[in-house]
Amino acid sequence: MTPRVRFAPSPTGFLHLGNARAALVNWLFARHHGGSFLLRLDDTDRERSREKFVAAIEADLRWLGLGWDERARQSERLAHYAAAAEALRAGGRLYPCYETETELALKRRAQQAQGLPPRYDRAALALSAEDRYALEAAGHKPHWRFRLRDGEVHWDDLVQGGKTFQAQHLSDPVLVRHDGLPLYTLSSVVDDLAFGITHVIRGEDHVSNTAVQIQITQALGGAVPTYAHLPLLIDAEGKGLSKRLGSLSLGELKAQGLEPMALASYLAKLGTADAIQLRGRLDDLAAELDLVRFNRAQPRLDEQELWQLNARHVHGLPFEAVAARVSGLDAALWEAVRGNLVRVEEAAEWLLVRDGPLAPVIEDAAFCAEAAALLPAEPYDAGTWRQWTATVQAATGRKGRALFHPLRLALTARESGPEMAALLPLIGRVKAERRLKGEKA
Repeated sequence: MTPRVRFAPSPTGFLHLGNARAALVNWLFARHHGGSFLLRLDDTDRERSREKFVAAIEADLRWLGLGWDERARQSERLAHYAAAAEALRAGGRLYPCYETETELALKRRAQQAQGLPPRYDRAALALSAEDRYALEAAGHKPHWRFRLRDGEVHWDDLVQGGKTFQAQHLSDPVLVRHDGLPLYTLSSVVDDLAFGITHVIRGEDHVSNTAVQIQITQALGGAVPTYAHLPLLIDAEGKGLSKRLGSLSLGELKAQGLEPMALASYLAKLGTADAIQLRGRLDDLAAELDLVRFNRAQPRLDEQELWQLNARHVHGLPFEAVAARVSGLDAALWEAVRGNLVRVEEAAEWLLVRDGPLAPVIEDAAFCAEAAALLPAEPYDAGTWRQWTATVQAATGRKGRALFHPLRLALTARESGPEMAALLPLIGRVKAERRLKGEKA
């Protein structure tokens, strides 16, 4: 069977790194096995879903290189969920309940006070037809729960291993709200069946949902997909990521200069037994993907490691890949500075150093003036810096930091940076002399 997977974000916020990891692993799995990737927008939450988030999600996925073979929106498929709910009613698996949120909360508190798990007590099943008619006549609209069948629910999880739940210990889930809108637990199953999803790869926060959804799938007469539940990412403080809080959103990281292949290389291996190494193409990562390699422990995001990987990626980018991203950048400057950059956009800083006007930092005016007088005539090349500083050393007796640091500060106004042998020919003699004399140039 050709694998078919899906990424199903809710457009109620921006994608964070945890979401991106789930999307990436699904996409890589599909590519590895020659399958297909569905983008499904779970947008039935009318109160919180926003078109701006739909646009942002799609833009983030494209930026990461994760194109989709098919796209669907749950808001356009409500008739399918209604039909599935009707089939479950006809089969005696969906039953109406009339408790308010307050009443349900009181029941949960009472159960917890007795040390019992908060499960729905199925009180609605004892209502007669007359009871239901009276409640509805009084304005009470029902929500609909799925009646779980007692017994063992088992599946072989591709990441977690064998998973078993006793259904009698779970609470009958609400599948349809009082306003008729389906909840995720139902709509997700209906869509997985309709679109032929063979593998559901998602976060481990859905493990208990899986036990329920397996029974719903079976009640609808469908084939149960293969499941894989990835441990959730945590941040440096050990907290979970949340798109509602904007935790490490892709949009923010992109704006900060993060490169998509650096991020993909990082996320594809994070939480696995493999070393995190930079890869040049998504297909390279797809070829290496093996869900069995993922650990069951929660992986901790290390932003420093991520940006170090980003720097290594930037160092290897050819000029053609960045030319349009920094106005005024040319190949000569890029070659001189790229090895010192963490972000491509930092090259703009070195445009200022080369072209000016730049206010020099003079650490020792007399020494810099003497060095200016010893500047050789142009043309300059990669050997000019070494020849000039050797002349300055012979004339002043300075060496090491005492020689090089004042010259770098005067010429670049910065404590560190690319090799001066590469920068001096780009700055040129005129600007170098003026800056050494303390003039803005």
